[in-house]
Amino acid sequence: MVEISGEPTPGPRRVAFFGGSFDPPHLGHLAIARAAHSALALDTVLFAPVGAQPLKPLGATAPFEHRLAMTRLAISDESGFAVSTIDAPTASGEPNYTLETLLALRAKLPPESALFCLMGADSFALLKRWHRAAEIPFAAPLIVASRPGKRLEDLKPFLPEGVEIASPLETGPAPGELALRRVILRNSEDELAPLYVISGLQIEISASALRSRFRSHGAAQGNDAAAGPELLPVAVTNYIRANDLYR
Repeated sequence: MVEISGEPTPGPRRVAFFGGSFDPPHLGHLAIARAAHSALALDTVLFAPVGAQPLKPLGATAPFEHRLAMTRLAISDESGFAVSTIDAPTASGEPNYTLETLLALRAKLPPESALFCLMGADSFALLKRWHRAAEIPFAAPLIVASRPGKRLEDLKPFLPEGVEIASPLETGPAPGELALRRVILRNSEDELAPLYVISGLQIEISASALRSRFRSHGAAQGNDAAAGPELLPVAVTNYIRANDLYR
């Protein structure tokens, strides 16, 4: 079973793994999760702060414990969201690999559950560089959320070697002004897997830009000076100020 809000949840589930640094978790992350939760009729979006990303050898700016605490605060008022430590730092100090995390998570879910892998367009653009990238879409179907200026009309350039599109884009209903599209992927073993694209999200927030604003303005100068409520949940901003992060 997978833990949802600290309590074991029985029965089949539709769960999207949402991994990332969350350094800090911001309203763009929440917008992606809300869109996926609604468009794919998910039971849970599982936020999983990562211990060590292979493509970020210098690591995150804030320690894992702070990023985990901020993520808990960011989703505290959100129904259908939960936090997992399944991608916590490894005892050996080795990087966390998404494929291995997905396989471990699938083993923890109740039988007949559906597991997805949620990511933003910026992460999807780097997918080819990920560890055993060609296996990831077939371990858990991808849900890719577009960003302003990144419509992802042509997915082929981003697919790992050995993965191709087996069917054209299909457009289906999605909430509000969002659009949900689906393609079918095929790998070298002739296995098929869907890939979902959610477009129409207009929130453009950069975690690195937020960290820079805190460094420039100083967290102690207040919410508006560093990162206003249109960028970060207020509880996360207060946590950053209380713990003097990103200075």
